[in-house]
This record gives sequence, structure tokens and C-alpha cells, in this order.
Amino acid sequence: MLSRLVLVSASALKSSGALGAGLVQASRSLHSSPQSLAPMPALPEKGGKVRHGIIPEELFQLLYPKTGVTGPYMLGTGLLLYLLSKEVYVVNHETFAAASIGIVIVYGIKKFGPDVAALADKLNEEKVAKAQEVKDVAMASLAQAIAEEKKEQWRAEGRQALFDAKRNNVANLLETNHRERVHLVTNEVKKRLDYQIALQHLARNHGKQSIAKCITDLKMLAKARQAKATA
Repeated sequence: MLSRLVLVSASALKSSGALGAGLVQASRSLHSSPQSLAPMPALPEKGGKVRHGIIPEELFQLLYPKTGVTGPYMLGTGLLLYLLSKEVYVVNHETFAAASIGIVIVYGIKKFGPDVAALADKLNEEKVAKAQEVKDVAMASLAQAIAEEKKEQWRAEGRQALFDAKRNNVANLLETNHRERVHLVTNEVKKRLDYQIALQHLARNHGKQSIAKCITDLKMLAKARQAKATA
């Protein structure tokens, strides 16, 4: 994976010319910056293309403009012949053992690779499904928490209106109590005034009756005196 990235970067810088120096300088400044601020690249769903099982495709694409289609193969063959002719690498029994092991590994990969890959994909899908399930549960709980929070906010807003209504009810009760007391005082004052008026009427009537009785008595006395005088 790292070799593929190196080859891609090298080909990009080589084709860009003067722009490559600026990109290198920018990459240096990026590497000197805090890693926490660097963007996280997305993980690829599938691996890059390779040839012969281990050679990255980017190596062939890098050599094609200069060497043609057979260039990478000639480069590999020449490098192998150079190692063997200069005895940099000496062929011994370990070489045949490594070749045998390599053949067994390649056979195992070709024979059991698809089944192992399917099993790995199945396990990966199960892990992804579990992670998605946990994510869905968390999202549902968070959505429910958000709904509850909005409901509590609505209740808080309605609580202010409820307090205003209670305040108005208390004001109406106080006003009603005040009016009842004013009406009670008015009735009591009216009763007192009616009592005083009744007393005045009673005293006036009693005075009139006393005067009328006195006048009647005086008339009777006068008649009696006149009767005695004539007798």
C-alpha cells in the first residue's frame, strides 16, 4: 500500500513539473502541522489492482511512458539476471525451499482464497451490521431525547402561559372579593340609613300623634269649662 502511494505521488510530481516543488513544500508544511487537523481519508472498499499477485499496477503505469508495455518485464528480468550473475543472490537449497513454499502459498490462495474472502466479507458484514445497529439505536435514542427536549421546551413555554392564566384568575378572584365586600358594606350602610330614616319617621309620627292628642285634650277641657260656666 505504501509503495503504491509512493509511486502515485512520484508520477504526479513528475508530470506536474514546476508545480511539483510547490506540492512538496505544501506537503512538508502539512506534515509539520498538527495531525489532528489533517483530514481523515476514507477507507477504500476494495484493494488496488495488482499484477502477478504482488506487483502494484501503478508501477507498470509509471514505466509505460518511458519503456513501453514490455519495459517493466524487461526491468524485472534484467534485475534478476544481474543479481544472479553478480552472485548478489546465490541459489541454494533455501531457494528451492522458498520456491516450494511460494508454490504452496499460491496454490492455497488460488484454492481457498475465494472461500476465505467470502468468510471475511461475511464477518465484516456482520460487524458492519452490528455497528449499524448500534448506530441506529443511538440515533433513535438521540432522536427521542431531542423530541423530549422539544416537548419540555414546549411545556416551559406553556408554563408561562399557565402562570399568566393563574395570575389573571387570582386577580379576578381578588376583584370579585373586593366587589363583594363593597356590596356588603353598601348593604350595611343602606340598612343603617334605612333604620335612621325609619326612626325619624317614627319620631315624626309620634310627635304628630302627641300634638293631635294634646289638641283633642285641650278641646275637651275647653268644652268642659264652658259647660261648667253655663251651669
